[in-house]
Amino acid sequence: MKYYIVDDDEGMVRVLTKIIEKSNLGEVVGFAYDGETALKKILVSDVNIVLVDFLMPKLDGVSLIREIKQAKPDICLIMVSQVSHEELVTSAYEAGIEFFISKPINKVEVEKVAQLVAEKMELQKMLGKIQRVINSKLIPTAGRKDKLKDVKRLLGVLGMLGEKGTNDIIRIVMYLNEKRKPYEECDLNTICSALGENPIIVKQRIRRAIKKGLTNMAYLGLEDYYNEQFQSYAGVLFDFGSVKAEMAYLKGQGKSGGKANIDKFMEGLLLQI
Repeated sequence: MKYYIVDDDEGMVRVLTKIIEKSNLGEVVGFAYDGETALKKILVSDVNIVLVDFLMPKLDGVSLIREIKQAKPDICLIMVSQVSHEELVTSAYEAGIEFFISKPINKVEVEKVAQLVAEKMELQKMLGKIQRVINSKLIPTAGRKDKLKDVKRLLGVLGMLGEKGTNDIIRIVMYLNEKRKPYEECDLNTICSALGENPIIVKQRIRRAIKKGLTNMAYLGLEDYYNEQFQSYAGVLFDFGSVKAEMAYLKGQGKSGGKANIDKFMEGLLLQI
């Protein structure tokens, strides 16, 4: 793993670097003492994990995390800070961190957290490869009735069953299931044409349905950010940046909510059933 450290304390940068490299957790490829410099460097660097402080000059930790997640969503972020206020810590998790480590730091805790994050990233990479192999080998899928039941169950959890576009989503999923094709290898316009539908109209209906699910998911996150359904589906079926934008809009803190991403939703839905 390649690490980048962002902290305005030079001593902390040295300590974290020593822990990472002495413990064979990976390589520290860069560091910065303020948020603005860090953002510029990280966006043009090959980085897997970023360790970031909360309080920093020029660009605070939470703002930096949001910017990184928007530009490079695959990067994992760990906050290392002396901030202990619950709302501030929650804002860091909402921005996209994986773990929060309190200062003064403990060597063992840093090692364990870094290992957990690295293992999670490797697992996600492995699952992606397995899914591609399964799709390419065309392994027989579950029966049509079981698949239809699974789709409706998940769409019901999202509160989308009353939307017209939900029927389009179900038809597309069942079509792909019958053809035994992964969504990423198909063109939505072609699928709609094969189903005898106008692609433009279908996409409009699907976007409205997905927006409904996005709004419901955002409400769920506002009520309980650690809700199991929110943690399971928010970042899989929707762009997490859109979920956060929708949450901010519902709280009256944004001019517009999140956007419905059809490809993200369909790919995530097919992985869940």
